[in-house]
Amino acid sequence: MAATMSNVEEIRTRAVLGEFGVKNVHSSDFPGNYPGYDDAWNMQKFLKNFRIDIVNLDENTMEFDMVGIDASIANAFRRILLAEVPTMAIEKVFIYNNTSIVQDEVLAHRLGLVPIKADPRLFEYRNAGEESAEEEGSEIDTIQLQLKIKCSRNPRATKDSSDPRELYLNHMVYSSDITWVPIGNQADVFADFVIRPVHDDILIAKLRPGQELDIIMHCVKGIGKDHAKFSPVATASYRLLPEITLLETVEGEKAERLKRCFSRGVIDIEDVNGTNVAKVVNSRLDTCSREVIRHDDLKNLVKLARLRDHFIFTVESTGILPPDVLVTEAIKVLMTKCQRFLSELDSPSME
Repeated sequence: MAATMSNVEEIRTRAVLGEFGVKNVHSSDFPGNYPGYDDAWNMQKFLKNFRIDIVNLDENTMEFDMVGIDASIANAFRRILLAEVPTMAIEKVFIYNNTSIVQDEVLAHRLGLVPIKADPRLFEYRNAGEESAEEEGSEIDTIQLQLKIKCSRNPRATKDSSDPRELYLNHMVYSSDITWVPIGNQADVFADFVIRPVHDDILIAKLRPGQELDIIMHCVKGIGKDHAKFSPVATASYRLLPEITLLETVEGEKAERLKRCFSRGVIDIEDVNGTNVAKVVNSRLDTCSREVIRHDDLKNLVKLARLRDHFIFTVESTGILPPDVLVTEAIKVLMTKCQRFLSELDSPSME
């Protein structure tokens, strides 16, 4: 082997950030690659090492650690969050009247990107065969919305006013002007939950007196793989947990410069017998900018690495569903994919 046993563990578990590149970026812990290591798949070992730790959770964002898993699975999970968790979005726009300066196509596109607060788990996918019946839609697969607004002059405006907010009424069309028109028994089913746009302050168009919009919209269930408007997240990303190791004691002025090389909160200065000594406090906060490498007298005092099986996920929801629900739904999609793959392996056509 090219690597000695002393640094095999580092190669297997760390991505090392050097001055001229990043080392150990590829997964190498497959069976038979390292003598003395049993890397064959073991369910009990996986269950022992794998865990998910929720670090932060609020209404629209979630940060959690996924530990003890390969990058390929973590990336599959990220891609499912982006493109395969279904939501409801505006698919059909029927424009009966549009006298604004915004073209019909541009207006329809803007409306399609408005996130709709509706639980997709309560709806079915619309059959492709129903596309011909454009204005048809049942209560189980379609949400109907309406936008009907007309701009007029404000009779109470002062003569010398030049502010459009005083001169005109309804001159700014916002997503709050979109109203829900229940189909079938939807009014009873969603009696405790009003379907509406997630945000009320999304600007759709600007009007002047005499201009109006009369639009009917149909929302259907879809996934981000088909169109970005169905993506339930504003962003879903992960990064590896940074690891910062001080190879020597750093004191005095060097310690102050070392602290400034990292993000705030990563390095702290503590007083040891009257001497300022640098100490790693929270390497998680580091952005791995490698600023320390620019200092010739500091770059050999610090070792920068990332744990290859510790993923810090950040999920930001568009507001359609809470982020913890999105993570749960993504896990269900991944489980379905795995089950389908196992079923295909067991099917007679594979023999």
